[in-house]
Amino acid sequence: MKRVTINTNYVGLVFKRGKLKNVLTAGTYWLGFGEEITLYDMGKEYFFTLAELEVLLTNTAFTDLVHVVDVADNELALVYRNGNFKNVLTAGKHAIWKGLSSYNFETVNISDIEIEGNIDRNLLEKAPLVNYIRAFKVESFEQALLFINGKFDKILEAGNYMYWKNATTINVVKTDMRQLNLEVVGQEILTKDKAQLRINFSVQYKVADIIKALLENKDFEKQLYITMQLALRESIGLMTFDELMESKEKIAAQVMDLTLAKAADLGIKLTNCGVKDIILPGDVKEIMNQVLVAEKRAQANIITRREETASTRSLLNTAKLMEDNAMLYKLKEMEYVEKIAEKINNISLSGSGQIVDQLKQIFVK
Repeated sequence: MKRVTINTNYVGLVFKRGKLKNVLTAGTYWLGFGEEITLYDMGKEYFFTLAELEVLLTNTAFTDLVHVVDVADNELALVYRNGNFKNVLTAGKHAIWKGLSSYNFETVNISDIEIEGNIDRNLLEKAPLVNYIRAFKVESFEQALLFINGKFDKILEAGNYMYWKNATTINVVKTDMRQLNLEVVGQEILTKDKAQLRINFSVQYKVADIIKALLENKDFEKQLYITMQLALRESIGLMTFDELMESKEKIAAQVMDLTLAKAADLGIKLTNCGVKDIILPGDVKEIMNQVLVAEKRAQANIITRREETASTRSLLNTAKLMEDNAMLYKLKEMEYVEKIAEKINNISLSGSGQIVDQLKQIFVK
């Protein structure tokens, strides 16, 4: 005989030769020969194997002390203890001690990907339920296509989307709906007169139809790049080098006209495009520099001649005025004498009085 004491909120399972003989709650008991007892804290969760549980459930006293939850293969059971989410039970039969806590169980069907609206969305991001959820996030500047088992289902706008994790295959393909930029760089192109140029071209665009862009076309960005590249080559190939240099802005208009309809077939709206750089080969660049220098020299010569002509005309007008006005002539003489005198420190006179008379004639009326 063996005496055992079972505390409050504990339960003891008495086995004899591997078979459940008795279920003991709080109190003091005597065990007979060959009997063994296993104590369980009813405040904690214990998980029995299926075979073990089937045997235990044959005992009415044990059944009265546990919640039995039977979960099908296509279900999950959400366990709430004292009103708070506690755990998730998967397929199988489960027993949870009743103890001092209050338990509630909510069974959900996961054979369908959609999550029932009665489930608190905050629980879907908490462990361990998060392990059974597939989550997708579409940003405010994005749109997405939802594919279920490889088949297009619907367009997803910005938001968070959650689905049950099951045998159904789910794919979400997203794209940016903001204005984007495409650079077509380093394009070696021959003009109509066989001049080889390197062109850098820039394109601004937006995705206007996500179904065309992602569902009806593969790698729409690569296709757009090739479309712009071919249109750029076609436009420049119809222009001579001089025409290109004189009207570079025409290239953007021609490329836009050639690509608008093709871009629309890709689900894209072109908003702007233009030539960023035209890079000339070394020999052509040298010739262009020589032409530019010659043009600037010619312009400088024209300006010089124009200024010389204006200066001569001014001198002629001044001479005519002095010829008609003796006083103006005298003032001009005095101006030059004053400029000469500024550079003379001393004046030494020698000779007859004729020099003094000459000075008087200059300064005295």
